[in-house]
Amino acid sequence: MIPYKKVFLICAVSICFLRGIGQKITASYTRSASEANFSGRVFLYLSKDSKSPKDEMIGVQKFPCFSITVKNVHPNQKVVFDDAATYYPVILSDIERGKYHAQVVWDRNEGGRSIGESPGNMYNQSLVVNLTKNIRQTFNIVCNEVNKEQPFVETRYIKELKAPSALLTAFYKRTTTINAAILLPKEYFEQPDRKFPVLYWVSGYGGDYHAFSGRNDPGEPIDTTPCIRVFLDGNCPGGHSVYANSDNNGPWGDALTQELIPLVEKTYRTNAARLLTGHSSGGWSVLWLQTHYPKIFTACWASSPDPVDFRSFQQINLYSDKNLYYAADSTFHLAATIAGRYPWILMKDMCAMEHVIWRGEQMHSFNFVFSTRNKDGTPRSLWNDATGEIDPVTFEHWKKYDISLFVRSNWQQLKPDLQGKIRVSLGEQDNFLLNYPVHLFDDEMKKIDAVFVFAYYPGDHFTVSTPEYKTAGYQFLEMKYHELANK
Repeated sequence: MIPYKKVFLICAVSICFLRGIGQKITASYTRSASEANFSGRVFLYLSKDSKSPKDEMIGVQKFPCFSITVKNVHPNQKVVFDDAATYYPVILSDIERGKYHAQVVWDRNEGGRSIGESPGNMYNQSLVVNLTKNIRQTFNIVCNEVNKEQPFVETRYIKELKAPSALLTAFYKRTTTINAAILLPKEYFEQPDRKFPVLYWVSGYGGDYHAFSGRNDPGEPIDTTPCIRVFLDGNCPGGHSVYANSDNNGPWGDALTQELIPLVEKTYRTNAARLLTGHSSGGWSVLWLQTHYPKIFTACWASSPDPVDFRSFQQINLYSDKNLYYAADSTFHLAATIAGRYPWILMKDMCAMEHVIWRGEQMHSFNFVFSTRNKDGTPRSLWNDATGEIDPVTFEHWKKYDISLFVRSNWQQLKPDLQGKIRVSLGEQDNFLLNYPVHLFDDEMKKIDAVFVFAYYPGDHFTVSTPEYKTAGYQFLEMKYHELANK
């Protein structure tokens, strides 16, 4: 009989040998992409379907991806993706064989949200690799492209505003601005002595104010009242800032209220009204701003907001449930559904993919906003990436961002400035199960007689926004504007 220690040694050597001959993909960048040495994370995206996998929605589209951390790599020096890389869904040697579109991105993390599209990041034009049964193959990918800062083309009605932020510059230790598209109504030019209310309009996750670049349509009114619209996208390195002060993203709420808004009012003809609206992550943003800066904002309409009560975070009760991936009966928790009912995206799959693509995506964006900061500068995760176990210590910090809890715990102080200023609406078949926390919030506000408006409609996260739905929301804001004007 072979002694145990010898068996262990033979197995260890065999594993090391097998890893040594496993699938490898190497990558480098050219001097035309950068003359500087690189330290940071490098990402490999593989897809059989998408020709540009680096630009796909992580977790919504599922495909193999890998990451490695490197230090002081010089131009033309190769780095290696092998079975030691952080992976989704399996190690590189075990992924399904076949042809893949392949892209590598070197993440400088200089301010953009999406790793695949962040300005300054180096990448390659997509190429095809054919992974066969021969796992000794090695493919090399050369990156000679660099993501450029997107230009913004101004027109008569559409302007760009980049507000310098001393607060965010101090936090990130690099020059940082708060960016927005300004949409002017036709009356702005027809009535040069008139002042207008401002509607701060916050986008959902992944929105980009550059979508208005080059357009020349006048800004739409608040129902019938002409207004200046300020479109805010919330993009930051950690995902969507939701304009909340946070340990990991910095003081976005204070920067918005103390730096961008004064610049808007200095640059354009505004009156005293500051109204808010947004959908999805934008809906959560405007609720946060209205409840935390109630003296600054006149009223808000939040459409299909991200979870506003953490007793139902995608139907997970973060106060009592123990696991983000599995329910008590071992069934999977869902991150998204079809029509609020049929499984679409599992929480486990979304988090596993984001474990590789570690910043700028939806689930980890919550960590960046709600969590405290680790010593290495990364956000402390609410969940264990391998098991899904919820960390109660981290959740104590998350509770500060439970809007329902905040309002009901501080209602007596908030009431004089917040009473009647909020409308929340959404579809009862919301894809991301957001109707459940809104109902909980609604119930709590009734208990304290907050006189907030809650409205529920047929439809899901994407189909709810009918003309009738939007008209009702804008009529609420217009009513609040007239109440202010008549004071």
